[in-house]
Amino acid sequence: MEHNILIIGGNGLVGKTIARILQKRNPHFNIFIGGRKGGSTDKHLTIDVTDPGSFQVITDKKIKLIILSVNDRSDNVLKYAITNHIDYLDITKPTPALVRAYDIAGKSDINSRIVFSSGWMGGIVPGLAGVLSKETNDIKGVKLFVYYSVKDLAGESSAHFMAENVAVPFHDYKNDQPNSIRHFLDTETFDFSFGIGKRNAYNFDVPDLYILNRIERIPNVSVKMTYNSKFITWLLGGFQYLRIFNILSLKERKMIFGSSGNGDQAVFEVVVESKNGQKKLSLQSTKGQAELTALSAVLHTEELLRNPHENNVYFSHQLHEPLSLLAQLNAYETINTRIIP
Repeated sequence: MEHNILIIGGNGLVGKTIARILQKRNPHFNIFIGGRKGGSTDKHLTIDVTDPGSFQVITDKKIKLIILSVNDRSDNVLKYAITNHIDYLDITKPTPALVRAYDIAGKSDINSRIVFSSGWMGGIVPGLAGVLSKETNDIKGVKLFVYYSVKDLAGESSAHFMAENVAVPFHDYKNDQPNSIRHFLDTETFDFSFGIGKRNAYNFDVPDLYILNRIERIPNVSVKMTYNSKFITWLLGGFQYLRIFNILSLKERKMIFGSSGNGDQAVFEVVVESKNGQKKLSLQSTKGQAELTALSAVLHTEELLRNPHENNVYFSHQLHEPLSLLAQLNAYETINTRIIP
């Protein structure tokens, strides 16, 4: 069977990384790159997510799976995939956009696999939480702690999301109820693995808050983030406490969050509280967050194409058996994991 795969946003950092990993692992896959400016080969397609008129080439090239790695604010690609019965994997959406897209899919007649993979690092956190507890019903709470390095090679999308949303309240969940909070407040000290040590971590919005509570029905969910620079972490907390972000322009906020280095490790830690006690899983990507996000998208793609999954709407972790997902991550040369009972 011919696997024609289209990566929309394939000229960006994460899109290029997906293409590289996917082609290396699956040389028989036929990979197309979609972007507003097209490209120099017949594998580069001119596609603008704001212009559904540009989507006809998707049908012309007999695309079987679309991987979306660029922001599609109007969900035009999602709607096209549903209408034309094309498998779809989206790694791009912040929480409000994810909720809207999930609602669109839920109200549609689905005749393909629609997969939302917008959680932290390609949507693998809920699956890794499943490694620490055999039954989701047994989990009382999940805490995600993120270590973010300004030296990491990062694309524009995450920086732009923070610039647009840093002053907007969001929710974590306590006793199955939404709790309104703001970024970079509510300090919690956490001892990070892989030589990082104790850091003050602050509120951070990722779609896993919604997914773990509203989809997996875990009553207590929180996410905290720290930067590699303790000074930057403290400074952002001060800016939020004094509401300085509220008076800065979007351009000024983009300048604050828009830095990108040449590469550094990315680390996150999943802490699960169940009736059997507390367990922690730590994950390190030595090549940074773009590599891990792209790898996650590749693992979801391979799972979709190699194993039978009915036409339906999924969150990406629902495609995998948790232990199989962990084994595939561990098999990749730049990923390290630790489980602490």
